[in-house]
Amino acid sequence: MKGFSASADRWIRWTTTASVVLLAVIAAMVSYRHMHELALRYGESELGAALVPLAVDGMIVASSMSILLASRYGRRGGILPWTLLIVSSLASLGANVAVADPVVIARIVAAWPSFALIGAYEMLIGQIRHTCARAESSHENREMKFVTGQEEAGVSAGSLHRQAWQWAQANRRPDGVLPSGKAIATQFARSARWGRWIKSMGSTGELS
Repeated sequence: MKGFSASADRWIRWTTTASVVLLAVIAAMVSYRHMHELALRYGESELGAALVPLAVDGMIVASSMSILLASRYGRRGGILPWTLLIVSSLASLGANVAVADPVVIARIVAAWPSFALIGAYEMLIGQIRHTCARAESSHENREMKFVTGQEEAGVSAGSLHRQAWQWAQANRRPDGVLPSGKAIATQFARSARWGRWIKSMGSTGELS
């Protein structure tokens, strides 16, 4: 059942990815033609009109890849990539609308490929972030089970816990604040969750 669930997750993720790629190709083709036409209409040279759409779409790709990479590590991506993605997407969307016939239906049809791409891409990022969060949680659970197993087998895992707590106490900041759980975990090659657990247990006196 677990294998079936993992297979279904992969199938859904790959289907979403394929849909995003297809929408990206469609939106790029439609947006390129519209931005090229708009640039020519407002006095750009033929070369400039050919390059402007590439600059806009290139910014969308660069910022998207930055956000996608951050999502793989469970982060949001930062203000700059999101700002560049939103601005370049709005530029593409605006160009599509600007060259359409001045009627509502025509503008909706012109804007739809870019709008669909933005929505599908955000859904893909959400799926990747969810997958990474599940993988991290699974890794941490395995680590905690391993530590528990060591304790049950009589291996002195408790001494490692006390050693970590002693290290945290010896490395307080000048204002007396303990190191972060992540700093403790890094020192002992463990997960951030383990470091937070050590800090919590030590603060309550259970590692004295």
